[in-house]
Amino acid sequence: MLERSELADNALQALHDEDYDRPFNTQTLNADTLIFTRGRQGQSLDGDWNFCVDLLDTGLRQKWFAMTPEQPEARIEPWDYDPYMGETVPVPSCWQMQKEKWYFFEGSAWYTRSFEHAPKAARRQVLRIGAAQYDCKVFLNGEFIGNHYGGSTPFCAELTDTLKAGQNWLMLCVNNTRTLDRVPMRNTDWFNYGGVYREVTLFDLPPVVVRDMFVRLEHGRVHVSVKVDGAIEAAQLSIPELGVETPVPLVNGAGEIVLDIAPELWSPDHPKLYDVRLTAGEDQVSDRIGFRTISRDGTEILLNGDPIFLRGISVHEDDVETGKVTSEEDLRRRFAHAKALGCNFLRLAHYPHHERAAELADELGLMLWEEVPVYWAIDFANPDTLRDAANQLRELVRRDRNRASVIIWSIGNENPDTDARLNFMRHLAELAKAEDPTRLTSAACLVNHAHLKIEDRLAAHIDIIGLNEYYGWYEENFDELAEIGRNSAPDRPVVISETGADGDSSGKGPERGLFSLAYQEEVYQKQIATLRELDYVKGMSPWLLYDFRVERRQGIFQRGWNRKGLIAADKETKKPAFHVLAAYYAERATQEERLAASRKGTPA
Repeated sequence: MLERSELADNALQALHDEDYDRPFNTQTLNADTLIFTRGRQGQSLDGDWNFCVDLLDTGLRQKWFAMTPEQPEARIEPWDYDPYMGETVPVPSCWQMQKEKWYFFEGSAWYTRSFEHAPKAARRQVLRIGAAQYDCKVFLNGEFIGNHYGGSTPFCAELTDTLKAGQNWLMLCVNNTRTLDRVPMRNTDWFNYGGVYREVTLFDLPPVVVRDMFVRLEHGRVHVSVKVDGAIEAAQLSIPELGVETPVPLVNGAGEIVLDIAPELWSPDHPKLYDVRLTAGEDQVSDRIGFRTISRDGTEILLNGDPIFLRGISVHEDDVETGKVTSEEDLRRRFAHAKALGCNFLRLAHYPHHERAAELADELGLMLWEEVPVYWAIDFANPDTLRDAANQLRELVRRDRNRASVIIWSIGNENPDTDARLNFMRHLAELAKAEDPTRLTSAACLVNHAHLKIEDRLAAHIDIIGLNEYYGWYEENFDELAEIGRNSAPDRPVVISETGADGDSSGKGPERGLFSLAYQEEVYQKQIATLRELDYVKGMSPWLLYDFRVERRQGIFQRGWNRKGLIAADKETKKPAFHVLAAYYAERATQEERLAASRKGTPA
C-alpha cells in the first residue's frame, strides 16, 4: 500500500525507519504458551494460502496486515500487495520447492487465508503451528497476536478475543533470514528452507484446558505431572490396561501423583505402549506412552538397567521434491531403511524433526537422539541468543518428553570451547535436566587434534560425549582415533555421533578416490575395523542415511548436495557402504544377544 496511506501513519517513517520490526518482535509465542494437543481433534487450516515474498519488509512498514478486502476497481490508492487475492502456495510447504525463482530467497514472506467462525459461549480458540522457518509473526483481523522464534518447534497462539463471527482473516509473516543472533546463525551445513512447512490447526477448547501432561517412569515408579488452565480442584487420570483410574489433585493448576504400578517396559525388542487419558472438567487429552529407564553407569549406557550399544544412523529432514516437508510415507520409509541397516537408534540432526517421527519410533522400537540447532559459532555471549536457544529446547522437550523412544536431548553440535560457550551450554544442559530428569544429555563435542584428546570442558556437564570424527575424509590417520581414547580416558560413554565420506552415485562421480563409491566403502571398512577395538565407544550414528541438499557444497561431485548418505537423494539407491554398515550391525546385534542371554543365564 502507498506509504502515504493512513495505515502507514507517516511516509518518511514507513520508508526510512529501520526499527520497524521492534513492535512485532515480542517473542510472546513460546514454550509457556504451548497447549498439549495429543488426542485432540482440531480444524485443519492446511491448504492453499495467498502468498507473497517480501525481500524489503515492505509489508511491516506499510502494515499490510491491517488492509481490509477491497475490489481492485474500488481502490483510491495503489496497493503494493493484495493479501486477499493473487498467487497461492500450499501449506505446509517450503517456498524454495514451489518456484525456481524462490530457490535461494531468504527474507520475509506473507501468508493469508480466511476461515469461518461461529462463536460459542465460554470457548477458547487456540492456533497451533507445527513449525515455520524462522520468525513467524501472527496477525488476525488486522491485530498483532505475537511472534515466535525458532524454525523447527511448534507454537500456539490464543485467538479467542480477536475472533469475530463469520469470516476471519489470518496472516502470517514468516522470515528465514540468517542473522548473527539466531539459533543457528548465518553459517550452517544444511539448506535454509523457508515457509510454513508443518501443519496449521485451530483448536476449539473449553474454559478449563489441559496445558501439559508429563508421564514417565522415575525411580521405579510412574510419575504423572499435570498443568491445567482454569479453576479446578482435580483432574482425572486413566490408564485402563494398568487398572489406573485416579484423581490428580491440583493446586494453582498444577499437580503430580506417583503410582506404584508395574508396567511392561518399553524397549526396541518390545515397544510396549499404554493408552493414557487425562480429563479436566470438559477437556480431555490422551497419549500412547511407553515406560522405560535410560541411564549411564561409568562408560556404559543402560536401557532398563542393561548395557546397550547404540547401532545408529544420522538423519536430516530433507527431500528432493518437498524440501523440509515430511509425511507419514517418508517417515516410515526412513525407519524401514534404518531397520534394514540393523539400527536400534537414530540421531535426528541438527534440529527438532517432525513430532510424528518420535511417535512412530515409539511404535516401531527405535531409540532417538533429538537436538536443538546450537550449531557451530552461535553468539554465545548474547543473552537474546541464549533466550532463543533455551526456548527452542523447552519446546522440544515439552513436545516429546512422553516419547519412550527419545533417550537423549542433545544441546548442540561442534562449538568452539570458550568461556562464553561453556556458560551458554552448561545453562542448556541444566535446563534439559530441569525440564526432564529422566533422559540423558549430550552434545557433539570437538577434539583437540593437536593433542589427540577430548578436552572439551562441556564434557563434564553432559551424560554422553558425542564425538564427530571423519578419519579417512577430513582426517587421514585412523590410528589417531584409538589414540584419542587412550589419551582421553573418558569417564562417561562416548558415541561417534558423525563419521563417513561422500560417495557420488549419480553416474557423474569418479570410479576411485575421493567422492567415489569405492572410496566411501573403504572408509566404512576402516572405521569399523578401528571401532571394534575401542571399548570406550558405546554407539555410533554415521553421517548419514540420505544425501541432502545444502547451499555451501558446490564441488563438481556435490553440486549443491552433501553426498555422505548411505542411500542417494532418491531415497532408494543404496550405496555399497550401506551393506558394509549393515553387516557390522548384524554382527553387533548377534554379540549383544549372546551377552544378554549370558546375563540371564539362558542359551543364546
